Amino acid sequence: MTAKTVKDLFVHSLSDVYSAEKQLTKALPKMARASTNPELKALFEKHLEETHGQVARIDQVVESCGIKLKRIKCAAMEGLVEEGGEQIEEIEKGPVLDLALIGAAQKVEHYEIATYGTLAALAEKLGESAARKLLLDTLKEEKAADEKLTVLAQGTIVEEAMAQ
Repeated sequence: MTAKTVKDLFVHSLSDVYSAEKQLTKALPKMARASTNPELKALFEKHLEETHGQVARIDQVVESCGIKLKRIKCAAMEGLVEEGGEQIEEIEKGPVLDLALIGAAQKVEHYEIATYGTLAALAEKLGESAARKLLLDTLKEEKAADEKLTVLAQGTIVEEAMAQ
């Protein structure tokens, strides 16, 4: 990555998170299928819908800023998705896998929270108030998803896993 300006960094980071969200649209259905907990399955399905909206929101940011995304692959998300996939293959379906899926999903959410927070700050510094608002909307969704995952992990899933 050659970023010489804040705007270059903004474009690169936005391109990176666009790739991350696209990868997530492929991973979330697999996570939903692997889950045996109905609430967790529903959460993954709902977040898939939100993720499609987040991709569309990035398109709005691109349009409002008059920029063009770079064609890059988010290596961080690739690694997180791969790690989650390995857990699906290696852990028997049930509450222990559900806990592992929650952990994998929270790693993704924390990555996205950091990324969208940074992007919103960069948009503000660049005077891109419309883009900043869109990015903050996505940040709010990511934080809410993380909180819902925490609630699930602290609920009956962990008790069921401990009973195994």
